[in-house]
Amino acid sequence: MWPTPQPVLETERLILRPLKPADAKTVQQLAGEFAIADTTMEIPRPYPDGAAEEFIASHPAKYNSGEAVNFGIALKDNHSLIGDIGLVGASRFHRAEMGYWIAKPFWNRGYATEAARAVIDFGFGSLALHKIVARYFSRNPASGRVLQKLGFVQEGLLRDQVMKWDRFEDEVICALISARSL
Repeated sequence: MWPTPQPVLETERLILRPLKPADAKTVQQLAGEFAIADTTMEIPRPYPDGAAEEFIASHPAKYNSGEAVNFGIALKDNHSLIGDIGLVGASRFHRAEMGYWIAKPFWNRGYATEAARAVIDFGFGSLALHKIVARYFSRNPASGRVLQKLGFVQEGLLRDQVMKWDRFEDEVICALISARSL
C-alpha cells in the first residue's frame, strides 16, 4: 500500500510535488520545447493543447492504484516549475521505471540528479521497491551521466528499440537495486 496522500519531497534546492491543473500551461510550454521532446520517448512535439491537462488529471488515480507516482520539480526558492519526474511501477514485482525531464534553461545545474535521488529514496523507502530501471536514448549521454552519478548500472543496449519522429532510436537500459536487498 502506497502512502496517502501522495507526499511532497524536499531536497536542498527543490520541492517535488504533485502537479496541479494550474501547472498545465507551464508543462505544455516547457516539455514542448524541441530539446525536451527530442530526447524523451513519450513527449510529443508540438505539445497539443489539452494534453498537459489530461496528463495531470490522470495522476491521482494512477497513484491511488499503485500504478505510478509523478512529481513536478519546482525550485525551492521561488516555486517555479522546472521539470517532472516519476516512477511507473510493476508493484507486484517490486520494481519501477523512472523517467524525468528538466526544462532546457535549467540544464547542467544538477537538478535532475538531485530530484532523482529523492525519488529513488522514496521508491526504495516508502514504496519498498527492490529495483528501479531507467532508459535513455543512446544519443543523449547527459541522461546517462545523471544515472551513473546515482549508481545505476547499464544492463543493456536495445538497438533500434523505438521509432521517434521517423527514425529508430537505440535505448540504453540501466538499473539500480536497493541496498537493502544486497
